[in-house]
Amino acid sequence: MIQVLRQDSDGSGTQLLLHPPRALSARQFVQLFAALAGLMAFSAGLGWLSGNVLAPAFALLHGFLVAIALRACWRSSNRREEIRVGPDCVEVIPAAGVSPVFRAHPYWVRVVTGKERVLLVSSGKRVEVGSFLAPAERWELAVTLEGLLAASNGCNR
Repeated sequence: MIQVLRQDSDGSGTQLLLHPPRALSARQFVQLFAALAGLMAFSAGLGWLSGNVLAPAFALLHGFLVAIALRACWRSSNRREEIRVGPDCVEVIPAAGVSPVFRAHPYWVRVVTGKERVLLVSSGKRVEVGSFLAPAERWELAVTLEGLLAASNGCNR
């Protein structure tokens, strides 16, 4: 998801917030795990009743692994990138509270689109942006960045 925000009151700067798309909320993830754990417990109970004494142990192990996988999935969707394009500086901030990994004057920055990648390049420095976005969103990001860079320079590239 790409959010475009105006940074300055005079409209001279723009901030792009990039988030990966989320299908479920935190509550829905918990409900999904509860449903899966319930089905695993029911299946383990049926297995135990039919003579498989190890079924409950394997259900616990499987439930633990599913919980780890769902947590990792949720945490990976928590990523965020911030791109600030102003009249005198372009900055890329990979996470909240982190210093910029890319900083350059907008006149010298170019957007390079490769196979499944969007790069900001300036003076030998390059940084990939929006790696967690879908291909259509990456293309939209590249078009938006090119427009913002052209507008910050006062020209149409």
